[in-house]
Amino acid sequence: MNLNEIIAIDVHTHAEVSCKQPHDDYRPEFDEAFARYFKTTHRPTIQETIEYYRSLKMALVMFTIDSEYELGRRRIPNEEVAEAAMANPDVLIPFASIDPHKGRMGAREAKRLIEEFGVKGFKFHPTVQGFYPNDRMAYHLYEVIAGAGLPMLFHSGHSGFGSGVRGGGSLRLAYSNPIYLDDVAIDFPDVPIIIAHPSWPWQDEALSVCLHKPNVYIDLSGWSPKYFPAQLVQYANTQLKHKMLFGTDFPLITPERWMKDFEQAGFKEEVKPLILKENAIKMLNLTSAGK
Repeated sequence: MNLNEIIAIDVHTHAEVSCKQPHDDYRPEFDEAFARYFKTTHRPTIQETIEYYRSLKMALVMFTIDSEYELGRRRIPNEEVAEAAMANPDVLIPFASIDPHKGRMGAREAKRLIEEFGVKGFKFHPTVQGFYPNDRMAYHLYEVIAGAGLPMLFHSGHSGFGSGVRGGGSLRLAYSNPIYLDDVAIDFPDVPIIIAHPSWPWQDEALSVCLHKPNVYIDLSGWSPKYFPAQLVQYANTQLKHKMLFGTDFPLITPERWMKDFEQAGFKEEVKPLILKENAIKMLNLTSAGK
């Protein structure tokens, strides 16, 4: 990866369509509500996403979400994302997702993905995976990740997934309150922990944890920057300017839309390069010679 040629690193994109298995529509009410909430039905393949980001001269972190325990929906294989990264190392950084309910078997899978497939981090979605991040159940998995010195990215705040489904699809928003990551940051103080999204309705909790714990970052994905809470922009411009990361939640928000709104959202000029690329380079430990 040539870090001098790319203009930004998007730390939050989704692998939406598998090329190796059909879409699992076990619970189609989630897909229908998802399309209504986000006003989109198009879900690009992994390769389409890679080519799109390459055309923009951007690098990207990509992952699936393993919610097999809570939702009963078959996941896109982590290996598929990792193999795509092997074939496209100039732009793609692979993260994996493993449901913490898989316990020691999940930890074994994480170890294999790190050693054999070169994954560079792990994504968790507490609401759709059905767990509190500080639940000791997840620590078997965290310990493997920590041993490899890799980052962990956690969804936080409201979830568009399940919004509008009867009873929210039984998904609990409370699991994604970022205050629970305070315990994780204490127990794994050398692991980069990324709080994903403006954490509405818990934005202040996220800012507090990020300010207090040196290993905690915030990614700015999931919202157009023009809707960011004022205190998020304030801290991004000041005390947390080295801990904010560019992210879109693609394909839900395109990088072009995000970047356009970012220019008008009140961020200082000297802070923009940090958010768009420099903070991610440091957090992900990237070099131009490789990932």
